[in-house]
Amino acid sequence: MRPALHWPSIRGRARADAGPLLLSAVVVAVVTFLAGAVPVALGDTADEAVQAAVRQAGSDADVQVQARWEYDDGSGGGRVRTARSAEALDDLRDRSLDELGPLGEVLLPPVELVDSPYLKIVNGAEPRSFRIDYVAGGSGPAVTWVSGAAPQPSVARLDVEAPFNGPPWPVQVGVSEATAARLGVKAGDRLQVEDDNRNPKDVRVSGVFRPTDPGDPAWQAAPWLLNPVHGRDGAGITRFGGMVSKDSLPDFRLAFEPDQTNRIVRFSPDPALLTLDSAQRIVSAVVRLKATSASSGDRSTESQWWTQLDTVLSDVQDQIDAATAQAAVLLIAVTTVAVLILLLAAELLAARRSPALTVARQRGAALPSLGLELLIESALVAALAAGAGALLSALFTGAVAAAWTLPVVLAGLLAGPAFGVVRAFRATRDRRVPANRGARLVARRTAALRRLTLELAVLAAAATALTLLNRHGVLPSAGGTVLLPAAAPALAVLTGAALLLRLLPLITGLALRQALRSSRPLAVFGAARAASASARPLPVLTLVGAAALASFALAVTSTVDRGLTDGAWRTVGADARLRVASDSVVTVPETAQRIAATPGVRHAVAAQVVDVAPLVVADAERPARLVIVDSAAYRALLAETPLPALPSLPAALSLPTASSPAAPNQPTASGPAVPALVRYAGGHVRTGDHLKLPRQAAPALDLVATGIAPAVDSSEDLVVVDAATMTAAGYQVVPDTIWVTGPGAGQAAAAHSGEGLVDLRAEVEASRRDAPLVTGLIRLAWASAAMLLALGLLGFALSASAGAPERWQTLSRLRTLGLRTSEARRVAAGELLPLALLAAAGGPLLGLLLIHLTVGPLSLRLLTAQPEAPPLVLPWAALTVLFLAFPAMVAAVVPLESALRRRRRLAEVLRVGGA
Repeated sequence: MRPALHWPSIRGRARADAGPLLLSAVVVAVVTFLAGAVPVALGDTADEAVQAAVRQAGSDADVQVQARWEYDDGSGGGRVRTARSAEALDDLRDRSLDELGPLGEVLLPPVELVDSPYLKIVNGAEPRSFRIDYVAGGSGPAVTWVSGAAPQPSVARLDVEAPFNGPPWPVQVGVSEATAARLGVKAGDRLQVEDDNRNPKDVRVSGVFRPTDPGDPAWQAAPWLLNPVHGRDGAGITRFGGMVSKDSLPDFRLAFEPDQTNRIVRFSPDPALLTLDSAQRIVSAVVRLKATSASSGDRSTESQWWTQLDTVLSDVQDQIDAATAQAAVLLIAVTTVAVLILLLAAELLAARRSPALTVARQRGAALPSLGLELLIESALVAALAAGAGALLSALFTGAVAAAWTLPVVLAGLLAGPAFGVVRAFRATRDRRVPANRGARLVARRTAALRRLTLELAVLAAAATALTLLNRHGVLPSAGGTVLLPAAAPALAVLTGAALLLRLLPLITGLALRQALRSSRPLAVFGAARAASASARPLPVLTLVGAAALASFALAVTSTVDRGLTDGAWRTVGADARLRVASDSVVTVPETAQRIAATPGVRHAVAAQVVDVAPLVVADAERPARLVIVDSAAYRALLAETPLPALPSLPAALSLPTASSPAAPNQPTASGPAVPALVRYAGGHVRTGDHLKLPRQAAPALDLVATGIAPAVDSSEDLVVVDAATMTAAGYQVVPDTIWVTGPGAGQAAAAHSGEGLVDLRAEVEASRRDAPLVTGLIRLAWASAAMLLALGLLGFALSASAGAPERWQTLSRLRTLGLRTSEARRVAAGELLPLALLAAAGGPLLGLLLIHLTVGPLSLRLLTAQPEAPPLVLPWAALTVLFLAFPAMVAAVVPLESALRRRRRLAEVLRVGGA
C-alpha cells in the first residue's frame, strides 16, 4: 500500500518550525561549503607547492645525462684531435631526447656541457680554483667580446695526433669581465693553473666577453663562467671559469686525460608545467630512466642518467601528503561536530512536534506516511542548503569535493525524519511498562547493554585509528588510506566524551545529595534539575566534542607557528648569518669585532664552516658539516636564543699509546685528540668514538666525541669543535661565517657584508610562513577552531532550548509557591552550569591530551622544516577564551529565557503546564 501524504500538514509543520529548519539549513550550507571547498583548494595549493619546490631546488632538479667520448686513440700511439667533438655532443643530446619520452614534455630545451676537472690557480695568496667549460644549447650563451676574440683552435692542422707523454696541450678560453678583473688577466695572457697531481696546464686567454643575456638558462649550468663562485670547491675557495668555443673544444679534450671530461646534457624542468598529478608521473618516469641508465663504472659510451628531481618531488609529495592528512583531520573534526549538531537540532525539532505527530497518529496516520512527509521536508531543506554551499564552493574554488559533503548532507536529510518517526512511534505504541519488577530490570539491563555495546564499538574504532596513527603516521605512503588515521582525533574525542557522559550523572548525583543535606532550597532545586538533565547524551557529546576538537585545532596552529620560528632559528643559527666572500676571509675576526660593536648587536661570533668535511669513522667515510668556533663565545650566543645550549668542550685529550690497549673505534697512534660535539642522524658515532679529519700534506687530525652537538644547524650530521683547540692541534682555522644576534643584527651584517651573503632569520621564517601549504593549513586550522567553537555554542543553545519547556514549567510552578524571578534564574543557571563547565574544562583537557598523543604522527615537522616533531605549544590565550565562552552562554541564555516567559499567566501555567 502506497503511503498517503497530507500536504497541508507538511506545509503547516514547515511554517510552524521555520526557525529550527533554517538553523539546520545554515549548518548544512556552511559545512558543505567548507568540506567541498577545502579539498579542491588544497589540490590547487599542492600544484603551487610542487612548482615552488622545483624553483627552490634550482639545479638539483635538473635531469642530466652524460656519456664518455668515443675513443680517440691514434695509429701513432697518441690521441687524435677530434674536430667533430661538438657534433658528438649533439648526438648525445638527440639520443637523450628520444630516451626521455613523456618526461620531455615538462622539460625546457637542453643545455650541452663539457666540464673540466678541478684546477688550482697557483699564483696569488687566496685559495682559488679554475674550471674550463663548454656550454651550448638553446639560444645561447650569446656573448659580446669586449677585447680579444673567441677561442680558436690551437693548431693549424685540425686532425693532428698528440703524443700521450708530450707537453701540456694548449687550449684557448674566454673569460668574463668579472673574472678578468679579479684575476688581473687580459687577452693573450697564460693562466698559471695545475691539476690535483700538480701537473701544469697550458690555458691561454683568447679574449674577455660580456654576456648578452646574463639570465639565459644556459649560464645556469656553469654560473662561474660569469662571476666567481665562493665555496663550490671547498671552504674558503673561490671558483673561476673559462669558456671554450666549438672550435677549441677538441683542444679542450686533449688538454686532459680521456676519462677526465665527459659529454653532459642537462634538462631543466619548467615549473609552470608541473602539477601534483604530473609530478607523480614524473617520479615514475625518472625511476624508469635511472633503471635503464648505465652504471658509473661502465667504460662504454652508453648514457648515464642522473637527477634529484625524483627526490625533490618525493619530498614535496610528503609535504603535500602531510598537509592533506592534516586537513582531513580538521575536516573530519568539523564534520563530526556538525553531524552532532544536526542530530541535536533534529531531536529538538521532534520534541517540538511531538504533540502534532501524536495527534496525527491517533487520527490514523501511518508511520511510513509520517516518515515520508518528514523526509520530503528535510530533503527540500537539505537540498537547498547543500546546493547553496556547493554553489559557493564552486564560485570560490571552481569545483566541489562532493565526497566530503556526504556525511553532513545525509545527516541533514535523515536526522529529522528518524527522530520524528521514533518520537511518534513511542508516543502511540501500545506497549506498557511491565508491572513485574524483574521484567523492568531486564529491560533496563538490555538498554544499558545496548549503550555499552555502542560505546565499546566507538572505543574499538578509536583504538584502531590511534594505533594506526602512532605506528604508521598520517601519511598515505606510510599507512595506506588516510581516512582512518585522520579520523583518530574525532573518534578519540567521542570516546572521551562518552566517558565524561558516564561521569556527569555521578557528579550531579553527588552534588544533589550534598544539596539535600544543606539548608539552601535553591541549591536543591538547581542540583535536582541538573541531575535530571545530565542523562541526555547528545548535548554532552556535542559540547565536549566541539570544545575538545576546537582546542585540538588551536594547539595545531600554535605548534606549527612555534615550529616555524624554531626551524628558522635552527637554519640560520642566529638573527643573521654572514657568509664572507673568499677574498675577505682574512679579515673575518676584525669584521666580527666591528659588528659586535654596532649598536643593537648583542653577539657576533666568527666560525669556519665546512659544509662537507671528509670525516672518517672506523675506516668508513662519514661526511658531516664541521663547525670550528670559539666555544665560549658561541655558548654565550646560544644562551640568549631559543636554540639548545652548547655543552662544554674539555681540553685536548691524550690518545692511547701504541703499548696500551686501544678501545674499539679508536686510533692506536699517540698524540692529542681534539674534543668534539657530534650529531649523526644515523647514530654512527657515539660518545667516546674517534673520528679522523684528513688534511693535505699533513697527517689526519684526530677528533674524539665527548658529547652531543646541539641541533643548531640545518644539517643532520654535525660536528662542533673549539677553534683554539684546533689551532693548538696544528689545524689552520680560517673563519668564513659570522653569526650575529640582536635587534640590529640584520643591518649590521648587511653593512659589513661586502660581497658576502647575508641570511636573515626573519626572512627565512617569513618565506616558510608564506609557503602555500603552510599558509593553507594555518588558515584552515583557525577556521576550523572558530567553526567548532561556534558549533559548540550553538549546540549549547539547542540543548538549553530543548530543556527549556520542562525547566520553566517547574520554575513557574515554584514561583506560585513564592520563588522570586531572580531566584528562578539562579536555579535555571544551576541546571545549565554543569554541562557548560564540563564542556569548558573537560573539552580542552581532552583536546590537549589528544594533541600530545598525536603531535608526532601528524608529521607537522614536514611543514615546519624541522628534523623532528615540533614541541607542543599550548595556546593559553585562546584556551582561556574557549573556557569562558560556555559559562558566558549560561549568563546569556538564562535571562533571555526568563524574559521570553515572564509574561505567561499563572492560569496558563497551571492549566496547560507550559512555561
